[in-house]
Formats: sequence, structure tokens, C-alpha cells
Amino acid sequence: MSVDKAGTEHGDAGADESGWDIDPDDESGTAVVAAVGRQIKAWREAAGLRASEFGAAIGYGEDQVYKVEGGRRIPRPELLDRADEVLGAGGKIAAMKQDVAEVRYPKKIRDLTKLEAKAVELAAYVAHGLHGLLQTPGHARALFEARQPSYSQDEVERMVAARMARQSIFERSPGLALSFVQEESALRRPIGGTMEWRRQLERLLEIGQLRNVTLQVMPTHREAHPGMDGDIDVLKFKDGTAVGRSHGAFNGCRVTDAKQLRILELRYGIIRAEALTPRETLAFIEQVLGET
Repeated sequence: MSVDKAGTEHGDAGADESGWDIDPDDESGTAVVAAVGRQIKAWREAAGLRASEFGAAIGYGEDQVYKVEGGRRIPRPELLDRADEVLGAGGKIAAMKQDVAEVRYPKKIRDLTKLEAKAVELAAYVAHGLHGLLQTPGHARALFEARQPSYSQDEVERMVAARMARQSIFERSPGLALSFVQEESALRRPIGGTMEWRRQLERLLEIGQLRNVTLQVMPTHREAHPGMDGDIDVLKFKDGTAVGRSHGAFNGCRVTDAKQLRILELRYGIIRAEALTPRETLAFIEQVLGET
């Protein structure tokens, strides 16, 4: 079930699909959702409606209403719109969609998105698979559906939506400098089936032609290089600071120390030097696309 479909289910069958579970360890998110729930409850009681009556009016079950009002469930935008209309809130409930939108994704994704939003330069090497910023929705969905232990379909859609939201980074103006190095094997694996594979390759061609993006492929026949033991990510900011992480260095933890960052940048520089040039990379992707 897609996000849109899940958000428009009515009655008991779709009662538990009108929101997302809140992570109890996400303190800031929990506080926002609890505040929104209290506001909805206050408006409902002021309107003289029981939870069952209110749920019937907006197309959701009584249990779902209690979960949202109790701050145990993140309401979808559609629920807030319907609640605003039914309770005659004049846009006050609907306006809370912006607050909810900021906490609808897992905290670690929100934190990463905030870092990327402040960055002026991003460099990334991915040892296995495609970087999340490069993935199509179908590619990302196939990856999440393959996870074990398995996610529920609602969790899958939430994670896909979070990953796609991060891709607004390509729309920034002025754009930041983005550099990606991908292993050839990631382009040859038909994630999501042949048609989705083709869409993914076409998406890479689009991104690779953006003026602020450098996309390179590391050929499989290259010998050992500094990225063999894991991904490398480095984000640089306007004030001259940076943060980096590598699965193969410093226990996989984020680092901000200048010496440690220089090590990551040295490794990334060698990786880029051994990969195909951006022009060769686009030609290679076109070749793989033609073979599908």
C-alpha cells in the first residue's frame, strides 16, 4: 500500500493506516506529536463531539483518534485537513501539518537531512549499492522490502518518503558541490526488476549531467583501492568546518577532527583518481542502459 492510498483509507479497515508510530526515544518528535494531539482533542471537546463521532466524521476509527490525541501516532496530513474542516478550526489544525512534517521521518534521517541542508560540499563513496541521494523511489522501496527482519509496508513507505525528501538537495539554489563515486556492480544489479533498473540508470544520467554534480564509477576490474573496507562520506560547511564518516575507519563514527578528516579526504581523493572520469561514467551508464 502506498503512502497516498494508506492516507485515504476510511473506516475500520484503514483505521490504523492514518499515521505513523512515534519513536519513544525521539524526544523532540514526541513533544511535537503530543502537542498536536492535545490541540486536536481540545478542538474536538469544544465542538462537543465524542471520539467515536469525530472519527466517523473524518473517516477514521475511534481507536485511531485516541492514538493521535494521546501523542502515540503521527497524524498524516489528510487527517489534519479533515479534522480542521469537521471541527471548524479555520485552518488552525491544518497549519500544524508543517510541524508534523518535520517529525514524520526517523530522527536519524532528520539529523542527516539538517546536516546536508547546511553543507556547501558533499563527497561520497559507496562500496555496496547506490547512495540514497541517487536512488529512485522504486529502487529504494525494493531495498527496504528486502530488509530482514522485515519492515511493515507502512514502515517501508515512510522510509522511502524520507529518502526521497532528502533529494531536495538537488533543488537548492545556489547548489552545493556534490561528488559521488559508485562501484560498477551497483549499476549492474537489477534492483526492483528490469523496468525499475532502467529508470534508475536514467535517473543517474540525469543527475550526472547537473553542473554541480560529479558522478564517477569505479570499474570492477580495478585492483584494491582505499575504499574497499567501507563507505566514505564527507560534508563541508560554509564556516570551514566539516564532518565525515567511514565504515572502515574510526569505528564507523562521525568525525570532526581535522587530522581524521584529512585521512578520509586522502582516501576519497585516491578513489576518485582511480575511477572513471565523469564523461567516461556517463558513457558507461548509457552502455549499461543499452544492454538492459
